[in-house]
Amino acid sequence: MFDIAFSEMLIIAVVALVVLGPEKLPKVARTAGLLLGRLQRYVNDVKSDINREMQLDELKKLQTQVEDSARSIERSVTTEFQSAETALNQTAQGVTETVAQVSAEAEAVPAVAAAPTAEIPATVSAPEQLPNTKA
Repeated sequence: MFDIAFSEMLIIAVVALVVLGPEKLPKVARTAGLLLGRLQRYVNDVKSDINREMQLDELKKLQTQVEDSARSIERSVTTEFQSAETALNQTAQGVTETVAQVSAEAEAVPAVAAAPTAEIPATVSAPEQLPNTKA
């Protein structure tokens, strides 16, 4: 934390011993150690809070990017679906028109009278058997 060399700490200890005396020095050293420990824990807590906030900000940015991507994909899928639906509707309409046209033409053709079956000549004979040419 502080850049203090051993020689500087030794000088501070000698001055403290002279100023405070040998009776109060251990108590003051213990109190100073406790205060330094609390200070270090507080600094570490502040650092961890700052890191959490930075990670939270990064996660929020990532979330907005993912949401934007999802909206973009949804828009493109919706557009493609609508274009496919339009194409299918046009095809269905074309088929319906073709069926109506065929029905109208079928009704316009006069019905052919069925000929009696007795008048059909029975000239159809069975085909002749070909000789077997397998060797």
